[in-house]
Formats: sequence, C-alpha cells, structure tokens
Amino acid sequence: MELVALLSSGKGTWAQVSGLMKYGEWDKIILLGDDFAKDFKHEKPFEFIKVDFNLKIKELKEEIQQKLKGKIDSTEVALSIASGDGKEHMALISALINLPVGIRFAALTKDGVIDL
Repeated sequence: MELVALLSSGKGTWAQVSGLMKYGEWDKIILLGDDFAKDFKHEKPFEFIKVDFNLKIKELKEEIQQKLKGKIDSTEVALSIASGDGKEHMALISALINLPVGIRFAALTKDGVIDL
C-alpha cells in the first residue's frame, strides 16, 4: 500500500509521519508540504510534492489533486493527517476522493502502525 502524508508547519508533528514511514511497509511514500517541509529528511525514499497552503481551500484542493494525478498506483492509500490543520486536511481528503482513490487512515501507536 502507498502512504500519503501531510507535512505542515511545526516540526513536532513530523515525528508521527517519520514513524509511519519507518515502521510501515509501504510500496511508495508521497509527502505533501510547503517550502517549510522541503527540508524534511528520512532514511526511506519518498516523493515530495510542494503545495501552497496559503491558497483558499478550493484552490488548494485543486492544486493537490492536479499534482497527485498519475502518482498513485493503487485504488487505496494509507493516509496520515497527523500534521496540518483542518483546511489542509479537507483539501487533501477531497483531492484524494476526487482522483478517485480510497482512503485508510494510518497512525503509529505503541503497538505499531494501525489502520483506523
């Protein structure tokens, strides 16, 4: 399964994404973020897609959808929205649904990676 994760401001929220990347078994990892997030580093390979979080929600959704088009190989993705705010979450979820692709929320817990 492919992992799609949002990297927003506040490096403290990146620990959840980093843990998911490290402990999950992913066919591909796609991270979305702005200029601040381009500095994110990890030992596992990932594709970074730069988006403009300052856009209005409809424009942000359209930008995300356009940039994700053709990048997801399966019909369902694991999604992490541990980082980000409501506007960013809604835009990303809406973009994925409209591609269309199914969503399984993923989280890292003390018991490992789980689907929610």
